[in-house]
Amino acid sequence: MMDVRTAIDATQRNRLLSDLEGERFDVLIIGAGITGCGIAREAAMRGLSTLLVDAGDIASGTSGRSSKLIHGGLRYLAQGQMTVVREAARERRTLRKIAPHLSLTNPMVVLARSGKAVRILKTGMWTYEKLGEVDPAERHVQWDRELIHLNEPFVDSKDLEGALVYPEYLTDDARLTLANARSAAAHGAKVATYTAVVELLKENGKVTGAVLTDVATEAVSAIRVHARQVINAAGPWVDIVRKFEDRKARNKLQLTKGIHIVVSRSRLPLNNTVVWTAGDGRGLFAVPRGGFVYIGTTDTFFPKPAYWPEITREDIIYLTASADTVFDMDPIRDTDILALWSGIRPLLGARGKKPSEISRRNEIFRGPGGMLTVAGGKLTSFRSMAQRVADQCEKLLNRKPGISTTGEIPLPGGDFAGTFAALTEKVRLLGFSEEEAGRLAGLYGNEALEIFSGESGPAGEAAFAVRFEGALMLEDYWIRRSARSYFDVNNGIPALESASKAMARLLGWSESKRMAQVDACVQKQRNIITRPHDTQP
Repeated sequence: MMDVRTAIDATQRNRLLSDLEGERFDVLIIGAGITGCGIAREAAMRGLSTLLVDAGDIASGTSGRSSKLIHGGLRYLAQGQMTVVREAARERRTLRKIAPHLSLTNPMVVLARSGKAVRILKTGMWTYEKLGEVDPAERHVQWDRELIHLNEPFVDSKDLEGALVYPEYLTDDARLTLANARSAAAHGAKVATYTAVVELLKENGKVTGAVLTDVATEAVSAIRVHARQVINAAGPWVDIVRKFEDRKARNKLQLTKGIHIVVSRSRLPLNNTVVWTAGDGRGLFAVPRGGFVYIGTTDTFFPKPAYWPEITREDIIYLTASADTVFDMDPIRDTDILALWSGIRPLLGARGKKPSEISRRNEIFRGPGGMLTVAGGKLTSFRSMAQRVADQCEKLLNRKPGISTTGEIPLPGGDFAGTFAALTEKVRLLGFSEEEAGRLAGLYGNEALEIFSGESGPAGEAAFAVRFEGALMLEDYWIRRSARSYFDVNNGIPALESASKAMARLLGWSESKRMAQVDACVQKQRNIITRPHDTQP
């Protein structure tokens, strides 16, 4: 049976917010991205009373806009970032253990155009495998030109010397973040989304809590909560939160933007992820996911944090023009692009470096009021980063350091025996096509067997999103809980009607509010798809 303790029930949100007034926690975490949710899980599992808040939805910022890959960061070897590579390579194994449905084997075919490039790649792979203690069964193999053509016939192999192939893992970043939040809730944490911090509380110069406001319904405002330790894990908004503590604080972050484009897999038929080097030396990739392929990613400086950073004509051309040099097919046109997304990387600042050269290391520092801030880092290494934050937090709270069990206890949906293929077959027997069964197993893990034994389709998904996954807006379901906006026919727009009706019943929406929620999603998708095209010369 599904563990109801993991429920983040949006129907109970108003009661949750009203109960927060005056409450005191051991830890208040600001930011429900992968870092904040990982810290909340770690803290709650160590017995700390924990409150996690975010001005938006879970994973509504960077953590829902990544490349959706769990990887060791092979390219960071060339930059000498050995610690980053070692940590990420080891953490990917742990994630495979606690969330096998969110870490699916994803062979990476790294193309090489010269013998020198092959030798460099082989040296890098050998180092990578040693640092990460990679299992012998997952070590790289080499393909010659003929094997490339046999396995990936749409790769233009005539000017290639060969390729190195090794397994990394494919994830759904928003659902990985959500799984951590739900696990935190199962261990006693309270999770309040669409709840913004507008002020930090202080006593004798020490940060002792925060003033929160409800930005979703405005039903409750000016909630004062107290905490023995406040942790700033706000991602791209870290420096903004730091200025609540010290208005003169200098910015720590250098923000960069990355975009991805989605095309049909029938337009670009790939069997594996293909990785190549763009003209400027940056690594790009094309990743198959169900009936789609997404291509990424750009890396350009961006001036300020944003939920929906602008996608420019130059961004799109950068990806499509480079892909056109690699794949043996007609050039990718605007009409081939089915979806796009963009996100902001909150990197630690480094003067004089190009965006792709900035380290993905993370740093924890304490402000003048005692607030802990965590900045930088990678999706892959979120759990080990959370461990370090929790260790420091317990030290500051004069607690005996707890033993971390986050690498042993499965995340929601991840507690199943056997292979992912076997789980997918069980889901298929509920009456789904093979493709849809794979999608549901990948999103929900073994919970799919219970969720979809009854009401299925968008209505069933949306109802579960409200009752168990904290979805408060239709967008929360459409973009982050189901990924239909990126990886579904017609961007999942046909699903909005039944999904919105299911949410309306549970959340008490009027018909006008329900329609407004649908219209907001449709307009958002229209803007994302058409705005770059309108600027085409």
